Amino acid sequence: MVVIGADLHKRSHTLVAVDESGRKLAERTANATPQGHLELRRWLSRWSDRTVALEDCRHLSRTFERDLLRAGEHVVRVPPKLMAGARRSSREPGKRDPIDALAVARAALREPDLPVATLDGPEREVRLLVDHREDLVATRTRDQNRLRWHLHELMPGDEPAPRALDRVHVLAELERRLADQPGTVARLARDLVARIRELTLAIDGLEREIERLVGELAPSLLTLTGCGPLTAAKLVGEVAGIGRFRSKAAFARHNGSAPVPVWSGNTVRHRLSRGGNRQLNVALHRIAITQMQRPGPGREYIDHRRSVGDTKTEAIRALRRRISDEVFRRMRNDEAGQAAKRDPLALAA
Repeated sequence: MVVIGADLHKRSHTLVAVDESGRKLAERTANATPQGHLELRRWLSRWSDRTVALEDCRHLSRTFERDLLRAGEHVVRVPPKLMAGARRSSREPGKRDPIDALAVARAALREPDLPVATLDGPEREVRLLVDHREDLVATRTRDQNRLRWHLHELMPGDEPAPRALDRVHVLAELERRLADQPGTVARLARDLVARIRELTLAIDGLEREIERLVGELAPSLLTLTGCGPLTAAKLVGEVAGIGRFRSKAAFARHNGSAPVPVWSGNTVRHRLSRGGNRQLNVALHRIAITQMQRPGPGREYIDHRRSVGDTKTEAIRALRRRISDEVFRRMRNDEAGQAAKRDPLALAA
């Protein structure tokens, strides 16, 4: 079998082919254009038994990866964290595109269980919408903070209540009060009020769209206590297909909820994992905090862990690990339901 590693940039792609022992066979560089992708696919065809390994930098690799998958190629994704050690262990010093592509190929040879690339599904649409909403919320928050300073100068002691600057009636009242005030500060405040209203309408529209999409993709996940539409959307978008994880343990390691074992002689301890996808981790933490605050199995589990000697923080970590397993199970069920809708015969089989 031949493994082809790829070092991808905005303007060029470099591919290096190695055999099963990691010996370099050939290399090729082409432009990062549709014509260049076709040229590289033709070059790949000289080897019948081949695997293409791409460093998992989705903003650079997505287009080339999509073209390879549509052409029927077997593509695996190499996490960037594997590349540092591969480059340091290389006998050839320096940092050139062929050296990096060779490191990708050899990392793929060392790691047999790398994630297999698939075409983007509706999960990417959810992630794009969630990311765009978060950008708009950050922009609105910055504008609200600037507006409060202007209002403090224009209306000392009579500013709107905290967390009220995203309400339509509050913004309308501010516009009325600022309409006849002269000066540059009042003009800037009026501009900020208009921008905040526009951003609020856009954010509310995105929330409705996200809720509709998640209701179709993850109905089971939405029934989990503490998992609202935005949290479910964050999970769906960041996971990008739960089927790529072989087990609930692999998913827990990916999201950082699995503790890290620490061996010292015959003693085995566990410490907090600070790796993994932190966006997934904070979504699981949000669910855990909500369950801890409400009557139900989550609070009962926290109370049990506290009764056997765990601190509050340790109990929350343990609950977060259990929630990870439950999220994995529900997302598997939702994914199976989506597959059954697309192909009812597959479910019958």
